[in-house]
Amino acid sequence: MTNIAPTGAQHTIAAGGFQAVITELGAGLRSLTLDGRPLVVDFPEDRSPLGGAGLPLLPWPNRVEDGRYTFDGEDRQLALSEPKTGNAIHGFSRSFPWRVLSHDDASIRLGLRLFPQLGYPHVLDLSIRYALGTAGLEIEVAAENVGATDAPYGFGAHPYLSLGALGAPGVLDDALLELPAAQWIAVNDRKIPTGRHDVEGTEYDFRIARPIGGTELDTAFTGLERGADGRVRVTLAAPDGTGVELWAGEGIEWLQLYTGDTLPEGHRRQGLAVEPMTCPPNAFRTGEDVIRLAPGDRAVHHWGIGPI
Repeated sequence: MTNIAPTGAQHTIAAGGFQAVITELGAGLRSLTLDGRPLVVDFPEDRSPLGGAGLPLLPWPNRVEDGRYTFDGEDRQLALSEPKTGNAIHGFSRSFPWRVLSHDDASIRLGLRLFPQLGYPHVLDLSIRYALGTAGLEIEVAAENVGATDAPYGFGAHPYLSLGALGAPGVLDDALLELPAAQWIAVNDRKIPTGRHDVEGTEYDFRIARPIGGTELDTAFTGLERGADGRVRVTLAAPDGTGVELWAGEGIEWLQLYTGDTLPEGHRRQGLAVEPMTCPPNAFRTGEDVIRLAPGDRAVHHWGIGPI
């Protein structure tokens, strides 16, 4: 009898010393290494991803309060996929197997036709392409509305950046974080936003690289500063200067950072989740930065991870 891994088939791509493993379930990024050095927190093939590690989040990232929202005058109820807070979280796509559309040595494209779900009566064709190059891994995420009605849409991803020292005490406390974001979002005990604040003078100001220390983050940031190429870059570095960078392209105006303090013992503060998002927490409820996809419309976003 063949035993199927919890995340299904494992797809490997490699180029220039980089290697990545992509899972059938959720089209997730299970591992990314450079010459054997981990750039993301990985998980074993015989385990499910912990804390959403490596998973794309479609057709919305983060939480929807009470799982309830209104779209075009219609009240909708999503499944409460985060029972402890009574919210809907991280969309649907992470729970489905994705099919391989194309695959070569250095890249892979996977696709999913997302049919109507509870509280989301739409049909989307989703695709994700992972491609390795000289600078690291680039990811393209696309969604096309192939249904008959306008659909709300948002994209997110959930990689945990790694300094390659899992299990070492203080690995995250000693890490240097640079985050070019001018505003942070306060939340209540259910992780629902309560207000937007400037980072100036607060523990959330990482616009100039500094140690994370004891700061606990499960926090959305915006007001992102971009380079001349239109990308925003977040870096996580060890004291010796080695580290990893996550970049996000145009249309991704939010970053959620999570230090993993609520993960099970042994996994806390072992990596830093840096989650590119097109909309903030509770966006389906508030409408902020939600993308409206008319029938035939297609949205495409890019992000990536590389070494420093």
